Amino acid sequence: MKKIIGVLAAATLMVSAFTGCSSGSGTVATDGSTSMEEVIGALGEAFSETNDGITFTYNPSGSSSGISAVAEGRCDIGLSSRDLKDEEKESGLQETVLAYDGIAVIVNPENPVSDLDLETIAKIYTGEITNWSEVGGNDAEIVLIGREAGSGTRDGFESITETEDICQYRQELTSTGDVITTVASNPDAIGYASVASIKDSVKALTVGGVEATEESIKNGSYVIQRPFIMVTRTDTELSEAAQKFYDYAISEDAKEIITSAGVVPAN
Repeated sequence: MKKIIGVLAAATLMVSAFTGCSSGSGTVATDGSTSMEEVIGALGEAFSETNDGITFTYNPSGSSSGISAVAEGRCDIGLSSRDLKDEEKESGLQETVLAYDGIAVIVNPENPVSDLDLETIAKIYTGEITNWSEVGGNDAEIVLIGREAGSGTRDGFESITETEDICQYRQELTSTGDVITTVASNPDAIGYASVASIKDSVKALTVGGVEATEESIKNGSYVIQRPFIMVTRTDTELSEAAQKFYDYAISEDAKEIITSAGVVPAN
């Protein structure tokens, strides 16, 4: 799957280079959230298998970049792991919720801490709590890892924890994969990443005693969660190929694929 996704991403970059990411009658160009890589990769692969004449591409540029790309007509469908802002809607964009994703708070597997509540997580990220020993861990400085400005994951995490613009990050990384790799290599680090992207190399904490599962994300008991949305323009109809993918992504047929990608279908 990773190899296929890489090929799709590379194909999109080629489309962007030669045609500005616009799509012809047989092309669907998507652009945006890196956290949506698993679900969009799975949907794109399944769609392509039954639509041989349509080329599907995905460019993992980040939520804000994807929103800009669709607004500027450089792709068919933007992908965002945050809700559209009022000004974005007023500019002629609309959102369709594809799925819901939990944002996992992750630590190194060697870290003895296994649960933190939302208030404590906020205190850690704003620098009020700076040592793991203050929350039942080792006597070591907490290393704060997060995403770059404009990331949908960061926007979701900071909004839910009410830490917008006051997080004391040691490192601000440009992809979900980079956050996971960095936390996996540092026993004192803490980070956040899409639940769908979590690997065995890190440990996902329970939040207030609640594990991030499909059921807890769907019923809202796991509190750090956000939508995965598809963004389109209100003043421009999708091409026939792009409309076909859009309809497929929100259909009953896609639910099992969305679930297998680790997120909760919206419909």
